Amino acid sequence: MLAVNDTKFNAAVFLLTGIPGLEDFHLWISIPFCLMYVISIVGNSVILFIIKTDPSLHEPMYIFLSMLAVTDLGLSISTMPTTLGIVLFNSREISLNACFAQLFFIHLFECIESSVLLLMAFDRFIAIRDPLRYASILTLPRIGKMGQVCVLRGVAVILPLPILLQRLQYCRSNVLSHCYCINQDVMMMACSDIRVNSIYGLSVALLTVGLDSLLVFLSYVMILAAVLSITSHAECLRALNTCVSHLCAVLLFYTPMIGLSVVHRFSEGSSPLLQILLGYIYLLLPPLMNPIVYSVKSKHLRARIIRVFVK
Repeated sequence: MLAVNDTKFNAAVFLLTGIPGLEDFHLWISIPFCLMYVISIVGNSVILFIIKTDPSLHEPMYIFLSMLAVTDLGLSISTMPTTLGIVLFNSREISLNACFAQLFFIHLFECIESSVLLLMAFDRFIAIRDPLRYASILTLPRIGKMGQVCVLRGVAVILPLPILLQRLQYCRSNVLSHCYCINQDVMMMACSDIRVNSIYGLSVALLTVGLDSLLVFLSYVMILAAVLSITSHAECLRALNTCVSHLCAVLLFYTPMIGLSVVHRFSEGSSPLLQILLGYIYLLLPPLMNPIVYSVKSKHLRARIIRVFVK
């Protein structure tokens, strides 16, 4: 056996989990999974192509949207090999190094996406609070530096996760809860002391996703205060309408992620099916829905997408 309880044995592989009890239907389940990945990759790629090729969309809001599309592509590509490997070929084994590499990229793109959503909240606040200085505050060089900070922060805080996991001995059940590797799941497989991993993982979650979500909330409090100061009812509604797409993206990203983190850390007796469903939702739904939501809500983006496909 690859893992034996109470034995100091470093497991050579982990076993990923699809949907328990539905193994006989994995081939049918692969159809919606493949569709979701195709829509995610094509949708985000189209948005990137439209924004890159249309000079009229080289504005702060659309540049931030292109950053979001890149991170969504990264998330989809990070989870796609193991997810489709399970549902299509029942390929459950993953080596430790491959697992650590996958969890690094998954958590890295999560951290970057959280940062980008915060920048987009800041963008909406400036656009509503001080529209006359909007272009002078969010210049292209400044936006580029913001993007670099997001990437550097992500690498700096996420890189220690696989390094800390590599020092552990894995001797318990080596069956993971999901069809991909994430830090909370992998460290629970260890028979070594995981207090350092647990404390650091929780600290990273609080200082990245937790802090970003708090700042996004405060941004919307200030946005609401700025909107309420607008005397014209029509202008007030127009200003709020510009935030709908971003608010949907925020809810799609933070709600299942926080829920899964809470379930992993504080609910040992929770249903495995709940963990699995939250895991699929928080990694597959945002890349799928973000391009759809933004395409529907943005008239300029929708018009250019239609023009490309009509041609």
